[in-house]
Amino acid sequence: MEMLKWIQELFESYGYNVLFFGLLLEFVALPFPGETTMAFAGFLSYTGKLDFPTLVLVAFSGTTIGMTITYFIGLKAGMPFIQRYGKWFLFSPAKLEKTQRWFERYGSILISIGYFVPGVRHFTGYFAGIIALPFRKFALYAYGGALFWVVLFLGIGRVFGPQWMGIFHLFEVYALWIISGGAAIAVLFCLYRYRRQLLALLSGRKAGMKLESKLKEPSKER
Repeated sequence: MEMLKWIQELFESYGYNVLFFGLLLEFVALPFPGETTMAFAGFLSYTGKLDFPTLVLVAFSGTTIGMTITYFIGLKAGMPFIQRYGKWFLFSPAKLEKTQRWFERYGSILISIGYFVPGVRHFTGYFAGIIALPFRKFALYAYGGALFWVVLFLGIGRVFGPQWMGIFHLFEVYALWIISGGAAIAVLFCLYRYRRQLLALLSGRKAGMKLESKLKEPSKER
C-alpha cells in the first residue's frame, strides 16, 4: 500500500512522465515497479483521470527506448564492460548467468517473453547486444513484446477497475503459464481457422514430391 501511495503521488505531480521515464530507466536497470505502475495507471484511466491510448503510447515509448539503449550498450561495450561495470547497472554475475541460461534455452524469443520474467527482462537488451543479434531481429522481438506487455498490464487496470490488484497478483504469480496457455490457444485457433488452406498446401507439396520422384526415376524405355 505504501508503494501504491507513492506511485499515486508521482502521477499527481508528474502525470504521464512517471510512466515514460520510469519504464525507460527500469530497462536501464534502475529499480522501478513497472508492472504495478502500469496497472495502476490503467486503473486511473478507468476512473477517467488519464487517457488510455496516451498511456499505451507513453509506456510503449519508454519501454522500447530503454530496451534500445541497453541493446546498443551491450553491442558497443561488450561482455568485458558488463562484467566490470555491471554492478553500476545492478547487473550482478548471477543475473548475467541467469539471462545467459534463458537465452540458451529459448533463443531470441526470450526478448519477447522475457518481459514477463522478473530478473530477466531488465537484461535481455544488454545480452542481445552482447551476442550481436541483428538489430532488425532484436527490434521485431523487443518492440512486439513491449506492445503486448504494456497493453496487457495497462489493460488489467482499465478493464478490472477496483479489482485490478487481485487480478494483477494472480497474473504476476502465473504469468508464464497464462502466456503459454494463451499462445497455445491462439495456435490451435489458427490451425482450425485455416485448416483447409493448410490441408491444400500439404496436398500440393505431396503431389509435387511424387512428381519429382517420378522424374528422377531412370527411364525403363530402351
